[in-house]
Amino acid sequence: MELELSAEDLAFRDEVRAFLAARLTPELAQAGRRMTSVFCDKIHSLAWQRILHAQGWAAPSWPVEYGGPGWTEMQRHVFAAECARAGAPGLAPMGLRMVAPAIMAFGAPAQKAHYLPRILSGEDYWCQGYSEPGAGSDLAALSLRAERDGDDYVLTGSKIWTTHAHWANRMFCLVRTATQGRPQAGITFLLIDMDNPRISIKPIVTLAGEHEVNQVFFDEARTPVVDRLGEENQGWAVAKHLLTFERGGGYAPGLEAALERLRTSAGLEAGDETERLLDDPHHRRRLAEAQIATLAIDISERRVLSALAAGGGPGPASSLLKLQGSEALQRLDELATDTLGPYVAPHQPQARAAGSNLSPIGPEHGLTTMARYLNNRAASIYGGSSEIQRDIIARQILGL
Repeated sequence: MELELSAEDLAFRDEVRAFLAARLTPELAQAGRRMTSVFCDKIHSLAWQRILHAQGWAAPSWPVEYGGPGWTEMQRHVFAAECARAGAPGLAPMGLRMVAPAIMAFGAPAQKAHYLPRILSGEDYWCQGYSEPGAGSDLAALSLRAERDGDDYVLTGSKIWTTHAHWANRMFCLVRTATQGRPQAGITFLLIDMDNPRISIKPIVTLAGEHEVNQVFFDEARTPVVDRLGEENQGWAVAKHLLTFERGGGYAPGLEAALERLRTSAGLEAGDETERLLDDPHHRRRLAEAQIATLAIDISERRVLSALAAGGGPGPASSLLKLQGSEALQRLDELATDTLGPYVAPHQPQARAAGSNLSPIGPEHGLTTMARYLNNRAASIYGGSSEIQRDIIARQILGL
């Protein structure tokens, strides 16, 4: 595994930096800086996606045949690192990084021809219908019923914690089509049109005071059988394939950007016994520990990149990276709240909204600190909780 960038990769890095300097507008950069979770507001996410799509860079991991740029694994890593470094807003992952690979792997030719171009352009904006009330992190415990009626399925039940369902026009969804045998054996994967009078959405306001997630209700909502991905009762295989993309890699660039923000904050805030918090030995030790953890994650991700470049897959390493990355993110959030001191407390969602002209209470660099901390508490739950990741690691890596 080569850790240093080659001459070609350095040239590519310079190309990406020049593109970001020219095309990342101040408005989009502000939206990126003020993101408080992995999701950016739809208006800014799609605006940045259109710019990247025009450049051919909207889907770095897609094969060329579907509109991807044909980059190497290292080029994808460099691109992600430079976007994080520049503060570019994140693209909505539900379509580009999650359901698209599932459609490529399991979709019929007509489904690929219809959905993939619309995902790439942003014409279709997706949400994920997995979690259900009372099911916790156990996807096999889902109960949203889908009963076959001619050329349609009739859906009855609900999904919860559905990110951006209020903005999405499509949902990829796990439904219960059979109750015999193992719970996983009766699950089907559907692609659902959200413009349906029998589908209703109830907002859930988070601890950070933001409307990002929802509960979605299906009241005998009909969806065509042709929008099933894979075979009936075989949706568990599709879901497992998709989860490797939801859980896998990509944490290191964001963690490094967060570390840089922390160093900047520590250079501006006063310590208890030092002029700058950055000069406090205890705080410097915590920053060093966070940097070591981030470096370890970066090396693990590069090992996965090497395996992918050799034609392999992420496999159970995706669970390892999900576990390490999400928990490291939470530790950085805790360090950020300690850095800001009393100015972490004010609740000011209007001031941190992109484009707001309201003056923040406290320093500008601390405007999103508490909202990030609160939103990222879910990082060790979504995509499979840390307990589930440890179980996968114990069984599939350690052989326990």
